[in-house]
Amino acid sequence: MRRLLLALPFALLPLAVAHAAEDHDHEHGSLAPHEHGVASLNVALDGQTLELDLDGPAMNLVGFEHLASTDADKAKVAAARTQLANPLVLFSVPKAAGCTVDEQELNSPLFDPAPEERVSKTEHHHSDIEAHYAFTCSHPEALKTLDLAQFFKTFPATHTFKVQLIGPSGQQAVQVTAKAATLTF
Repeated sequence: MRRLLLALPFALLPLAVAHAAEDHDHEHGSLAPHEHGVASLNVALDGQTLELDLDGPAMNLVGFEHLASTDADKAKVAAARTQLANPLVLFSVPKAAGCTVDEQELNSPLFDPAPEERVSKTEHHHSDIEAHYAFTCSHPEALKTLDLAQFFKTFPATHTFKVQLIGPSGQQAVQVTAKAATLTF
């Protein structure tokens, strides 16, 4: 299944190109790879397996991108990590689908900075937080939607998800916002 998610960007490339052209028309430029308030979410549902790959600026989730040095910043990082470690709540996976978390991986330089990153605290780097989740769903037919409202409430600095989805209905690329927080499979 991980291969399916890795292939997702290539499968959706025509949709992404069209979407980028649309953004260009509306914003007079394409989106930067690291844009505050915006996160990407790749979603794949294949049989009983649901996978989610989240990538977003640390600014969206903890309010800063530098390595945590104060107790307050360390607490924000720990809280975000704890919240991200509960994907069934964060992504409001329907209980009727009977999904259980099989695999979970959280990555960010803020979570476990390498020794060389600790030394260069004065330099400003754009830090992202990435999360990968794999679920087994005993009743995947009940997985008609994925509600991201709780994610937006938990991390209010995230305003938009750029979603690439492969599901039973095919492929799609959509934007999900706090005002329209439901993703349909």
